[in-house]
Amino acid sequence: MVAQAPGVFFREWLRRNPGERRDIGRAADLLAVLGLPAPDTPVLAVVGSKGKGTCAAYASATLAAAGARVVTVTSPGVRGPRDRVRLGGRAVGESDLARLAHKLDEAAGRLPPPRSGYLSPSGLFLAAGALYAREQGADLLVMEAGMGGRGDEVRLFDPAAVALTTVFGEHLGVLGDTVAQIAEEKAGAAGPGTRAFVHGPLEPGAEAAAHAALGARTGGRVLPERLEPGTAGVGDPVLPDGLGRPAAELGCASARRLLATLGREEPEPERLRRVLASVRLPGRLSHHVLARPADSAEAGAGPATAPCAGNSPGTRPASAGAVAAAAAAAAPTELVVDSAIERAGAAAALEHARRRWGGVDHVLVCLPDHKDVEGAVAALAGERVTAAALPDAHLSFSAALPADWGRVRAEEVTPQLLAGLGRRVLVLGTVYFTGRVLDAIGADTDSLFTA
Repeated sequence: MVAQAPGVFFREWLRRNPGERRDIGRAADLLAVLGLPAPDTPVLAVVGSKGKGTCAAYASATLAAAGARVVTVTSPGVRGPRDRVRLGGRAVGESDLARLAHKLDEAAGRLPPPRSGYLSPSGLFLAAGALYAREQGADLLVMEAGMGGRGDEVRLFDPAAVALTTVFGEHLGVLGDTVAQIAEEKAGAAGPGTRAFVHGPLEPGAEAAAHAALGARTGGRVLPERLEPGTAGVGDPVLPDGLGRPAAELGCASARRLLATLGREEPEPERLRRVLASVRLPGRLSHHVLARPADSAEAGAGPATAPCAGNSPGTRPASAGAVAAAAAAAAPTELVVDSAIERAGAAAALEHARRRWGGVDHVLVCLPDHKDVEGAVAALAGERVTAAALPDAHLSFSAALPADWGRVRAEEVTPQLLAGLGRRVLVLGTVYFTGRVLDAIGADTDSLFTA
C-alpha cells in the first residue's frame, strides 16, 4: 500500500534510522510554513487504542447530518492513501491528492534538513487534510491520530474537542509502560483550545490517568465526560454490531458535544438517522461477495447434467448429490473482513460470521508480533486458519503459531487464493492487511456515508 502513495508522505519515514522517531517540532514548523492550523476550522481529534476509525466515521456523519462541510482524516487508509482524506465522507481524487502532496513537498523544502527524527506519514496526511479543508471551505475537521496523543501531530491542531476510544496495552514500551501511562499519553492530545473531552468506559487506572492529563493540558478548565454504553441518543437500527458499537456511539456523542460548544444546531433526528444508516465501514465487520474466478470455475465445477445414450435430447437429470455439488462449486465466496488485532476482537468477529453463515470454512489472519497473537490463536482454536505475513520491514512475524495453520505471504492474497479457501471466509488482521484484501477484491471504499 505504501508504494501506491505519493512519495512525499512516506519519504522521510522510509529513510529513518533504527530507533528514530517522528519530529513533532519539525512538523510544527511545516504547519507554520503552510499557514496551519486555520483558526476558523475547529477540529475534533479522535485518539485511542482501538475503534478510532469507526469513531471518526460516525462523528463525521453526525456533523454532516447537521449541515456542516466536514473533512475527515483517518490513519491509515482503507485501500490506500487517497481515502485517508475525505470531504463529506468521499475520498479525494488522485489529482487532488497529488496537488496536496506537491504543496507539502514545497513547504518541506523550505525547512532545514532533518537532523534527527522525521516527518511522519500520519502527520503529513493531517496537514494534507487541513490544506484540503481550507481549499474546500470546510466548516469542521475530524482528525484521527496516528498512534499517540501528546506525541502525535494531531496535538498541533489544538482540537476544540477530543474523543478518547478504548485504551489497552498495545504499544507498551513505546507510548508508556502501563495502560494508565498510554491513556495519559493519548489524552495529551487536548490543549489550550480544547472545550470538550468525551470518552467511553476505561479501566479505572487508565481513566484516572486520562483525567489527570486532561486537567494538566487544559488547566482544569475542561471536565471529562464519560459516555455510558447506550446513552448516545441514537437508535439501534443505525449503529454497527459488535465491538464497533461503543466507538460509533462515542463518535456521535463527541460530534454533538462539538456542535454544542460551537453554538451550532444539532442535526434533525430523521436526517441524522438517515445519514447514520448510510455509514459503511470497509474492514469493520464488512461483508463482501467474491465472484468465482474463471480458472477456479473451470477446474472445480462439473456439469449439472450427464450424457444418457438413447434418451432425447441426449441428457438425463443428474443425481441430487451431483446437483448439490455443482451448485456448491458455482456459489461465490463470501467474506467478512474485520480489523481485529486481539483476542476479544477475533472472538467477536468469529461469532458474527457464525451468526451470519452458521459456520466458517476458513479464517485468513495477519497479526504481527506486537499484536495479541496469543489471544487470537486462542480465539480461533478449532478453526481452519491460514496466517499471512506482510512484507513491511518494520514488522516481525516470528511468534509461534499452531502447526496446522497454513502460511502465506500477504502479496500472494488474490481473489483466486481467497476463493480456494472456501465459500465462507473470515479475514482478520491489521488495517494494512485488511486494506490489501479489500484492494485485491476491488471493494468500494470511496464513500463512508451519504449526507
